[in-house]
Amino acid sequence: MVEQHQQELKKQLWNIANTLRGNMSADDFRDYILGLIFYKYLSDNLNQYADALLSEDGIKFTDIDERSDEGKEILEAIREEAIDKLGYFFAPSELFHVIAKAGKNGEFILDDVRDVLNDIEQSTMGADSAEDFNGLFDELDLQSNKLGKTPDSRNKLIAQVLIHLDNIDFHLQDSEIDILGDAYEYLIGMFASGAGKKAGEFYTPQMVSKLLAKLVTLDNPVVKSVYDPTCGSGSLLLRVAKEAQNQDIKYYGQERNPSTYNLARMNMIMHGVHYKRFDIENDDTLETPMHFDDRFDAVVANPPFSAQWSASPLHLNNDRFADYGKLAPKSKADFAFVQHMLHQLNDTGRMAVVLPHGVLFRGAAEGHIRQHLLKEKNYLDMVIGLPANIFFGTSIPTCVLVFKKNRNADDNVLFIDASQHFEKGTNNNYLTDDDLQRILEAVAKRKNIDKYAYVASSEDLKENDYNLNIPRYVDTFEKEAPIDLAEVAKQLKANDAAMLETYKTIADFCAELGIDAPFEVSK
Repeated sequence: MVEQHQQELKKQLWNIANTLRGNMSADDFRDYILGLIFYKYLSDNLNQYADALLSEDGIKFTDIDERSDEGKEILEAIREEAIDKLGYFFAPSELFHVIAKAGKNGEFILDDVRDVLNDIEQSTMGADSAEDFNGLFDELDLQSNKLGKTPDSRNKLIAQVLIHLDNIDFHLQDSEIDILGDAYEYLIGMFASGAGKKAGEFYTPQMVSKLLAKLVTLDNPVVKSVYDPTCGSGSLLLRVAKEAQNQDIKYYGQERNPSTYNLARMNMIMHGVHYKRFDIENDDTLETPMHFDDRFDAVVANPPFSAQWSASPLHLNNDRFADYGKLAPKSKADFAFVQHMLHQLNDTGRMAVVLPHGVLFRGAAEGHIRQHLLKEKNYLDMVIGLPANIFFGTSIPTCVLVFKKNRNADDNVLFIDASQHFEKGTNNNYLTDDDLQRILEAVAKRKNIDKYAYVASSEDLKENDYNLNIPRYVDTFEKEAPIDLAEVAKQLKANDAAMLETYKTIADFCAELGIDAPFEVSK
């Protein structure tokens, strides 16, 4: 029943998005549709919570007279409770259903929607939840020409969205919170698939998220904290929480893009994560790290591949980079993200990061950093090669690097070549459950598997000059069977005999082809 409800919810949400976005790009419309879904979530959640508080008095939240002294007194009491429990509050007249109904009746509701979104944020001022709600709806520009050329056309479109969403059952039983959250994340993924190059900035394919989450919870399922320095929509953080056996896990992340930063905070709340259990910041992680002094049990990331960064010499005085002696190139920040993540990882935790294959073998400063990580720090635990074309907006092959700080000096490094195990999709390849299970079984066995996995010693790494290119360790070459010339000659003679048996003369053969024979030769 739960799964059926979830699938139906996904279908309805995507149909609404497809029907209403018109000529607007998926990237633009995403902010509107997801923001309004979030408003409905907050509205339904508040309405249900307030009704529960008022149940002993036999009244409903929507029955309160907001203009009477008694009504104002009741609302103030509910407000105090809601701010502490939910983190926000707004009046019954601002509930989603009330405004959607007004839109359905042809009223102009744009100003009302703008006001309630502003009131939600204002209600948190001075409260512990203020930071998590601040600027949350900034991307919902209801005056934008993207919604329509005139105020009336914009009003009509927003009213349509509200009416459609109001018809969907978002009943918030505790057991169904994740249904709505997962449907919301489904929409994020669907928008990512249509957003092209920018998609990788905010969404990691589900199976890749699942792989990273399982890798960082292998030895420590009771993870207390998880951190993602390029958290995008927050999907990786939420996936780790699903794998961890700790309902009180705390989420930490940083995201440079303001729109995506808002999306991540919404995604947390939509998954029932209390505002006190997540700390997501908006800034450039490499240049302005916001959790510098914190250490985490699990660190995961899908950073932008080969991104540019300042590579300022001043960074060599920073604790994240000083020990390595060199910085990642200005045009390829991949190892800068690795160094930053290792700085944030605690001594007993695990870290998993998706990177382009170039980090395995590129030389110069990257080669120096890679050798230092392997030879001096001995932090690398696994290298897993993934198939090409499994990320939105890029077809390059990628790999997952897994790190641990508490490794012994003689511990090996596991190499897995999973690049040939995938299913082809319309636009992208994707990992199946079987492909994921194959990887995890190889991780659990940690043994050599023909043409799939290799356990490399420190001597193996040294012999390869600390080059981690997977084919150096996992031999996937298929030898061709030797050609038997005698057998080939025998087969040719047999073919000649069969042809002569079929065509008694050259003339017969030419007649079969519809051409004139140049001369007559008998058998």
